[in-house]
Amino acid sequence: MVTGLKQTSSVVAVGFNATETAANTFTQSSVDLNLSPLDREVFVVLAINLDPYTPDSVAGITTEVGTSLTTTSQTAVLNLSDSNCLANATNIIRQNAASTDGAPFQTLGLETPPATLEYIGIIATNDFFVQIQGSQNLSAKQINGKLYGYRARASADIFAALVQSEVLSS
Repeated sequence: MVTGLKQTSSVVAVGFNATETAANTFTQSSVDLNLSPLDREVFVVLAINLDPYTPDSVAGITTEVGTSLTTTSQTAVLNLSDSNCLANATNIIRQNAASTDGAPFQTLGLETPPATLEYIGIIATNDFFVQIQGSQNLSAKQINGKLYGYRARASADIFAALVQSEVLSS
């Protein structure tokens, strides 16, 4: 248990998805956690699974589907070096100019934390965001996923610090 937080629910799984509005177009989806700021409620994230669609296999062209899950609204798919990014995943099919068969690659941020971590993030504002953008695909792609965690009540000073940190780092 995290100091300054009191767990108020059992572990819950929150399903989500986002679909590109058009092929190769950055798209973001917001997922509401229905947290109560009056009760200083936060969501303690234990694990995240991201499952992006496979990119199209196009002869001679490298294609990609990039995704991320963040605590604040973004204008691009992020990687784990950003403090607001809790998870990311990328599927790529690499092909050279003369190729008709590509080599698939998958890159994932750590989906499930090691047992020594109490949590992988805390969401202090009411929602989280899922981003997706393809590259060189023929059709729009989608990301599906689950966020696992529990609701907790924060002390006043911890809640204020978490909200300020989240909002100011966006």
